[in-house]
Amino acid sequence: MSSLSPQAIAKRNIRLFIAFRVFFNSRFYYPIFAIIFLDFGLTLEQFALLNVIWAITIIVAEVPLGAVSDVFGRKKLLIATALLMVFEMVIWAFAPNTDPTVLFWILAINRVLSGLGEASASGSDEALVYDSIEQANMKDQWSKVLAQTQRVQSFGFMLAMVIGGAVYDPGIVQKFADLFGIQTTITQETTLRWPIYLSTITALITLYVTLRFVEPGDKHKSETKPPIREALKQTWEAGKWIGRTPFALIIICAGAFGDSVIRMFITMTSEYYRLIEFTPVYFGFIGSGIAALSMLTASLSKWLVDKHNPTFNFFFICFVALLGFIGATFFVPYIGLLFVILLFVAFSILAFCISYYLNHITKSSIRATVLSFKSMALNLGYGLIGFLYALLVAYLRNNPELAVDKDLLFKAGTGYFPWYFVAGAVCVVLFALWRCPHPTKAFREMDRGEKA
Repeated sequence: MSSLSPQAIAKRNIRLFIAFRVFFNSRFYYPIFAIIFLDFGLTLEQFALLNVIWAITIIVAEVPLGAVSDVFGRKKLLIATALLMVFEMVIWAFAPNTDPTVLFWILAINRVLSGLGEASASGSDEALVYDSIEQANMKDQWSKVLAQTQRVQSFGFMLAMVIGGAVYDPGIVQKFADLFGIQTTITQETTLRWPIYLSTITALITLYVTLRFVEPGDKHKSETKPPIREALKQTWEAGKWIGRTPFALIIICAGAFGDSVIRMFITMTSEYYRLIEFTPVYFGFIGSGIAALSMLTASLSKWLVDKHNPTFNFFFICFVALLGFIGATFFVPYIGLLFVILLFVAFSILAFCISYYLNHITKSSIRATVLSFKSMALNLGYGLIGFLYALLVAYLRNNPELAVDKDLLFKAGTGYFPWYFVAGAVCVVLFALWRCPHPTKAFREMDRGEKA
């Protein structure tokens, strides 16, 4: 591979980056994410706590693994990511669900492995491909690469949503069995693990993709590995850089706030869909429709970062998300889906903006570590709101009416999301006014400095 030109390496890694994002993120259990945990036998609080475990794992591992990526190489971390994904899926696929306590701890192991996989991937994939295009003098193509990745990833996500929702629905599977003359009775217990089995296959494909990446340049190919203290030093240097770079700090804080609140609700959308009178058979089609919409959102995101300043984009994202949260609290049958779409749009634009701005202002030597700090902050926010949500649900159960009706309990908990979002947005704005009162000017100056 060393004989490849920088341009050839960049093009190869861009293709593999897109494939990695597709297979790593298009998981067949996503359309029924909350429901599948509940159908396995967990409570709503246990589901929230598993998400907290997942987030804490990422928080603990994120930055050290980002530093390891910068010091030892991005490709090695991506291979580790794929291996962790394989183990994560296998454990879940064969987890016994006869004992709720045993099941919870097995799925806790699954969440730890998943968190480690996310931490290994976070920053490493973007840093590898960005290093590639930077060495090939294609840095200005980054927004185009992100947009293309989002479109293809959305298409893969769309297929996973349709297939995952369909294979989980025993009625749909029964019809196919009858069509092909298979004499069997399909129940929910029969199809319970099928989305997990399919995700195990995509995990193996992800492993194959990571093995084909090319590490750009020679800085991560030394035969003698630097000592671990170099990784710790890298972490310290990246942390100091973020602390003395107000624009980077604000982007990370704003991202952590927005991502955590929106993502917490998104993880529970399958329960929300059921309460606005959609049956599980439609969940996959809803997810695929939202994924298809994300293809258009990619173009909108690119237009926003190319034509508008960071301040405008932050308030635009907040406006769209707040409309979604407020509308969702009414649980309007069928029409309520529109508000979930707004939340997905806001979530997609936010992720695009964070990646665009941070990669543009961060130097290559600490890029993966800085991106890991970003992911750590995002998951710290997600873990915090997951913990607060579990406490909120436990508190709401003190109401006898809510304690016996899980649907009313979920609706009551959803009513707190708009208030939390408004309070968080105000805090972000006040913090920005203190640390970085002119974010647009700061970004342009840093971006010009990187390109000089």
